[in-house]
Formats: sequence, C-alpha cells, structure tokens
Amino acid sequence: MKKFIVYIAAILLAFPVKADEGMWFLMHIKRLNQVDMQKMGLQLTAEEIYSVNNSSLKDAIVQFGGGCTAEIISSEGLVLTNHHCGYGTIAELSSPQHNYLKDGYWAATKKDELKPKNLSVRFFVRMDDVSKRILSKVNDKMTELERETAINKEIAVIEKENNEGGKYTVSVRSFYQGNEYYYFVYQDYKDVRLVGTPPETVGKFGGDTDNWEWPRHTGDFAMFRVYADKNGNPAEYSENNVPLKPKHYLPISLKGVQENDFAMILGYPGRTNRWMPAGGIEQNVKYAYPAWVEGAKTGMDNMKKYMDKNDEIRLNYASKYASTANYWKNRQGMIDALSKFGTAQSKAKQETKFDKWANKPANKAKYGNVVATINNYYALTNDKAKHDNYLQQLLRTSSYGAISRGLGKQFENYAKADVAKRKEMEGRLNEMIDGFFDKLHIPAEKDILAAQLNLYATKAVNYPLAPIVIDLAKENNNNFTSYVNNAFDLSLFSSKERMKAFLMLPNEVLVTNDPLYLLSDNLMIHFNTKSEEIEKAQNDYSAAFRLLVEGLRESKLAPIQYPDANSTLRLTYGKVMALPADKRNDAKINNYTTMEGMVKKYKAGDDEFDLPTRLLDLYKQKDFGQYADKKGYMPVNFLTDNDITGGNSGSPVLNGKGELIGLAFDGNIEAMAGDVIFDPKLQRTINVDIRYVLWLIDKYAGAKHIIDELTIVK
Repeated sequence: MKKFIVYIAAILLAFPVKADEGMWFLMHIKRLNQVDMQKMGLQLTAEEIYSVNNSSLKDAIVQFGGGCTAEIISSEGLVLTNHHCGYGTIAELSSPQHNYLKDGYWAATKKDELKPKNLSVRFFVRMDDVSKRILSKVNDKMTELERETAINKEIAVIEKENNEGGKYTVSVRSFYQGNEYYYFVYQDYKDVRLVGTPPETVGKFGGDTDNWEWPRHTGDFAMFRVYADKNGNPAEYSENNVPLKPKHYLPISLKGVQENDFAMILGYPGRTNRWMPAGGIEQNVKYAYPAWVEGAKTGMDNMKKYMDKNDEIRLNYASKYASTANYWKNRQGMIDALSKFGTAQSKAKQETKFDKWANKPANKAKYGNVVATINNYYALTNDKAKHDNYLQQLLRTSSYGAISRGLGKQFENYAKADVAKRKEMEGRLNEMIDGFFDKLHIPAEKDILAAQLNLYATKAVNYPLAPIVIDLAKENNNNFTSYVNNAFDLSLFSSKERMKAFLMLPNEVLVTNDPLYLLSDNLMIHFNTKSEEIEKAQNDYSAAFRLLVEGLRESKLAPIQYPDANSTLRLTYGKVMALPADKRNDAKINNYTTMEGMVKKYKAGDDEFDLPTRLLDLYKQKDFGQYADKKGYMPVNFLTDNDITGGNSGSPVLNGKGELIGLAFDGNIEAMAGDVIFDPKLQRTINVDIRYVLWLIDKYAGAKHIIDELTIVK
C-alpha cells in the first residue's frame, strides 16, 4: 500500500489536478482531493463525506432501481431522484383511468403512497482495496479464461467473508482494466413507494427535442419513500413496515447558486471509457454507434405509431420508448462529438508515444506488442461490431427477440419436469405470462420485429448473418412482414390463452418447434457465437489492454488519475459554470434558466412543450413564494462543470456545507464525447434547481406536508 501511495504522489506531481475532472472513490478523498476541494469552497472534512464508523454524507446517497442515483432528504426515508429514473415505475402504477404520467400524483398521507411491483434502493456501507490479494492468485502464463477463473474464485471467498451471513450484498469490482480490485458492501431495501411526481409535461418538459440540450427548462424529479421493518432492517412489502430512519439525510438550501460556487455531486456513474484505445473509439464512431442509432430509430418509429393512437398503448410502451430514445440521441451525439474533436486521432498520438516507450529495451519484453495486438483486434472486429449493434437493437426493442432465453427456456424446463416440479413452477409461470402480456400490444410487436429483421438483413453486411435470417431473406426477398405475421399466427407465445393452455398440457416439441422460439433461439446463438480467430484475438486483446493501462500509468503518458466509472459510488467536484452567451436563454448569465424562458417555449397541446394551466396561472401571478431568487425570477435549471455520466441521473448537487442545491439530470450535447475524453471548456452537468423542485411541491401541487418534512436552510 505504501508503494501505491508513493506512486500516486508521483502522478500528482507530474500532472496538476483538474478540479472538475474525475470520478473519485470516497475512501481516497482525504489523500487525493480534500485540499483542492477546500480551496474551492468545501467546508466538510473527508470523514464527514465518507466514514465507516460514523454517519456521513455517503449514508444519504442510494442507488435507485439498479441504474440511477437518489438521495435521502428527510428523517422519514423520503427519497428524491429524477422523473426519468422513476418513469418506468410511474408508468407501471398508471392506468388510463389514473394516469400518473400525464396528471402527476401526490400522496396526501403515507397510506396513499403507492407500491410498485419491484423497486429497491441500495445503500453503500463500506469499501476496501483487495488488489494485492486477488492479483496474487494470477500469473502471466495464464490465459484470460484461466485468469478470470482464478480471480472469480477468490472474489467468491471475499464476498462471503464480508456479507455477514447474507445481511449485506458484497461486490468485488475490477478497476484500471484489471490492474486493481476493490470490494463494496451494500444493504438493499426492497419496500420503496411512490410519494409524488409532477405531470410529464413538467418532468419531461422539452421531450426528445431538448434532451441533451442547453438551455433547458425541465422539472426532472420524482419522490419516493423507503420502508423498513420496525427495527429499521430491510423487509419485503408489508402494511406493518415503517418509514426508514436513515443514518443521514440531506438538508436543503434556499440560498441559490452563483457563478463559480463550489458544487459537489455524489452518485453511481454507469460507464465511462476514458482509457479506451484509439481503435475502440474509431470502431464506435464508424461501425457500432451508427448501427445502434439506426436500429434504435427503427424500434422507436414502430412503437410511436401505435403509442400515438391509444393512451393505454402509450403507457405500456412509455418506458421502453423513453429509454431507447435517450440512447438514440446520446449515440448520435457521441458520433458527432468524437468526430468533430478528433478524439481517436488524439488517442492514437498518445499510443504512438507509448509504443516508443514500450519498445525501449527495458520495457520491450512486457509492453512491446501491446499496441499492435490491440489494433489487430479492432481491425478484425469492426464489421462484427456493426453487425452486433443492429442485432442488439432488435433484441432490445422487440419483446420477442430474446424470448427463447426467457419464457421459452422456462417453458422448456416445465415440459421436461415431473409432475411435482411442474406444480412447484406453475404459479411463477402464470405470473410471468401475466407480466409479459400486461404491457404488450401484438400489432406493435409484429411491426417492430419485421422492421428490425428487414434492417438487420440488409444493413449488417460484411459479417455473417444469423443462418435463419439468411434463409428467410432469400425466401421473402428481404421483406419479413408476411413471415412475421404467419409466425405470430402459429406461435404459442403470441397469446396469453395459448400459453396458459400449455401449462395444462405441456409438450417440449411444441416449444422447440415454435416459429418465434426458433427465430429467437437462432438469433441469440448467433449473437453469442465467435470464431476461433476472434476468440483468440479477444483473449490477446484483454491482456494487451490491461498492459496498456498499466504501462500508461507507469510511463506517466496518461494524465488520467482515476478509474473508469462502473456503477460504483463516486464523487465529482467543480463549480457552477456558464457556457458562452446564448440568445435562446433569457438569463443574465448563461449558467441558469428561468420560468420566464420556460413559458416562452410553451406550446399548447404539444407533446413536448405543453404546460399545465395551473403552472401558467401561478407564473402570471408571480406566485413564487420563498423559492424565488433574490433577484425576483423563478429559477428552473442551472449548469455546473462536474464530471458525470449516465447513472448519475438523480444525483444530489451539494454546496460546500453538504446542503442540497440541485438534482443532476443531463449533460450537454457539445460535450457528448465526455464518456471517452473530458473537455473542461465544454463539459457541463445540467441540474434542476432545488428551489424549482420545492416550488412545484408546495405552490403547484399543494403538498405542503412534504415541505414540512424537510430540513430547509434559508
């Protein structure tokens, strides 16, 4: 460990820290970041941010629903996150008669809080470094598979040692491409209920048009509550459960923000690729992402034409459509930004310098072939990446694309089982069937599948297609509509009644010969199949990439001092920071937006820019209460230069005292390359001003009882 500290110190001397760049481990804050943060305005100690033995800031930060971030903001377990993070849950709880997406919802009492089928939050307990222990189990003579097997065996031991008999969830994660390992201890709470949400016209104001754009005017928030048993322990849903008494919750500041104010964000960033080689960036820009974009758009178009016809269908597909649309725009933005800034070329120059260092006599044996091995792998897999992304979008947007691995496999197992085992499985299978058809519209599914097959068959060229698609394309001249319609007519899986009848008279052949099962099974097998040449290249690449990262750190040729994001808790810090003046923004400084600007965007009846009548009336009356800025305007969103990515959605934006000033919800399209390379001039985080959140709860929704539950600092 001492050697590691000396190494870090050397890095810090070689490269000045960029205060706004980096997603940092909380356990390293005292050593690496505390002094810089305090110079910028932090008034907390490292121990107040992360402590194992005492309550600290980390105890108020949760991973929400496995993908977003949220924060505890009251002594009764009240949770704040983004509207788009709760979107699927809100849609699930909605119906045409009680459309909470459209109308919003505010529970008048705790008894009115709504329990979705499955929603959990994860609290972070502690972490520690186990790099030396794990790496002692491997050697350079191992293949990547042998290495992985040895590491996983030791990981299983570490996880068992730290879970306290199942009380905690323990996860050991790899960092710096397998050069370091840390374990994380979590506690999961599964009884989480919806407390309140603004209507979609507020929570998603601007829709796809404004997504990833600035200036922004979105009230992207929703509120939930964590419940526990009477002793404060995690428990399955019960009417006897009580609101959780958290170890720490966030006070809320009404002071507002000014340019250069300190801003700190804690959350669970999902994935960055700052260490990605030039060849990987080039592959994404020219092969993988264009296919992703086209496949996603094909799925969206075929959902949307049915969603526009019927409110129930719109609710059923709302979450899938929103998720697909979000990444569709993100990937196109990545293509544009990475191309514009020549990111692959910059990385290639760095790798050229590394290759010279690697081929010095002292380094050649270990690092000499690293760059060539990596480049060989990408050259070999470019067309496969394109193919896989077309096929992947089929599997993601069609409910039937992967059915052979879901209900299909369950039905196979059911048919093979004896009578006693079938009786045990039957209840769960009935639930799965009901859940599958609950949000399904067969005409839409037919069109999605046919369109995606057409796209895949005609665009995933220069790499072998799935055999079944080759045959069907020849038979149907690349038009799959007739085939798909016939398959649905004959399939067991296209009807709830047929599937339930199967449970009464199971037959394995009926499953394995089903046309939709056969299609899915063939697609899935093909997607997961690699040639021996690619298998070997991938093995060599994994070892080479690990050595590249190790060598870049050793040679000091890479200025990056932090590991890539991988859905583990991180801290990022920076400042409130404007972008250049923009005539589209009425604000005096282009680091915030106002309700005036939002109302100027208003278009009655428009899917993206409509606003509730009550909100417009309150604006006309200038009824902003205590939530207006001291200059008189009603703030909506603001900018900081924090380093975030997907997964940070819902993360708290905190001032130097650890008080909540906003809620992170987006980035700006100009810096869409941020997952690969950080640009301090362009990178911005778009946040909901907490004053707008409170105004919506209090003045717009009239949920004063929620305001009374909070600790508000004026």
